Amino acid sequence: MDVTLRWKDDEPGVAGRTVEFATERSGPYTVLEFAPPDRTTYRHPDLMPETPFYYRLRSYFGPASASVEVALPPGEPSERELSGNQEWMTPRTVKGPKARTAPLSPGPAADANTAATPADFEASVRHATGIEFTWTDRAAGEDGYLLEVRQAGSEGYRPVALLDPDINAFGLITLPEEKRASYRVRAFVYGEQSNVVRLRTGSDPRA
Repeated sequence: MDVTLRWKDDEPGVAGRTVEFATERSGPYTVLEFAPPDRTTYRHPDLMPETPFYYRLRSYFGPASASVEVALPPGEPSERELSGNQEWMTPRTVKGPKARTAPLSPGPAADANTAATPADFEASVRHATGIEFTWTDRAAGEDGYLLEVRQAGSEGYRPVALLDPDINAFGLITLPEEKRASYRVRAFVYGEQSNVVRLRTGSDPRA
C-alpha cells in the first residue's frame, strides 16, 4: 500500500522542498526526497499496514554554482585505484584564500542570495567512477550544501549528496548512467516547515 501527498507551489524564490516522514508526530523525521520547486506530488510506496505516518514539507533556498560537464572514462576503476589513498572522497574544508561571504536568506528575499553563490566550482576525474569536486564557500549561515547532477538526456538537476556547512571539497562515486553528466553545487538554508499531515494505512489486503 502507498500514500500520495499533494501540495501547492505557492512560495516564491524556493529552490526546492524536502519531503519528510515519521511514525510519531514528534519525530524523528526522515527525508524522503529533495523535491524540485515545480514538483507538487510525492508517492510513498510499500508502507506497513495499520500504521500511522506523519508527513511534512520544508522549503529550502539558495543559489547554485555554475555547472561543469564531466565525461568519465569507460569501464570500472582498477584495483590499484580502489586501494590507493581515498581521502579525496571525504567531505572536508580545504583552506584557501579568504573569500568574502554573504548571509543566506529564506523566503521572498532569496534574490539577495546571489552574493553567496559558490564560486570556482571544479571537477577532477579520479577514476572511471570517481569525481572530486572543489569550490569556494561564499555563504554565511548556510544549513549545508547540495551537490546536484543532471545526467545526459535528462531535463533537470537532482541532489546526489547532502553536505555540512563550510564544506568545500567532496568526492562522489557515480552510477553507471552518470558516465556523462552535468554537476553543480548549491548553498542552501531551510525555510519554514509546512503543517504536519497524519495518515494511517489500512489493513493488508493480502491478509
